[in-house]
Amino acid sequence: MDCEFQGPKRGADRAVLLAHGAGADMNANTLTVFADALAVIGVPSLRFNFAYRASGRGAPPKAPVLEIEVRAAAAELMRRTKLPSDRIVVGGRSMGGRIASMVAAADGAMGCLLLGYPLHPPGKPDVLRVAHFGSLRSPVLFVSGTRDAFGTPDELQLHARSISGAVRFHWIDTADHGFRPLKKVTGLTTDEALIPVAEFAAQWVASL
Repeated sequence: MDCEFQGPKRGADRAVLLAHGAGADMNANTLTVFADALAVIGVPSLRFNFAYRASGRGAPPKAPVLEIEVRAAAAELMRRTKLPSDRIVVGGRSMGGRIASMVAAADGAMGCLLLGYPLHPPGKPDVLRVAHFGSLRSPVLFVSGTRDAFGTPDELQLHARSISGAVRFHWIDTADHGFRPLKKVTGLTTDEALIPVAEFAAQWVASL
């Protein structure tokens, strides 16, 4: 498996699996910043490439294929950390987070860390990706920009009500789906906006 493990290999009581978005790979800046924040507090993480990305293909396969790969990556993380499945937080960026949440809904997880959840395609608010929300019993943290074309804060909060696990939201002011804020409004670059958000997410993981 094409993957990158970060953090302590022994002694941690939880670990985080981070799956990349459809147009990126495991070295996407968002994932590495979050993995760094987790490592600082002693929480190991595993980033991995879906097979389509590792082989150079542009478009991802159907969700069931991706779910198999998320399960395999979670198993690799458990192997490396010697932790059971109920001590693994699954999540990731956009598509990766969506697929991870589908696996958590079916199999259970310690928590779900969803970075830019793609609630619907841009401009298609009726094409929702929430069918599994009613089966999601794990605690969930949604991290999204307030200008995300894949789901507004109001839309995300509305549909997240069907999740039975404890749900939290963390909004990146003026940021789009790529977590890019309006610098003329916030004075922040994407990297500057990401660091405190990643630290918040790491503390959420630690609090579970």
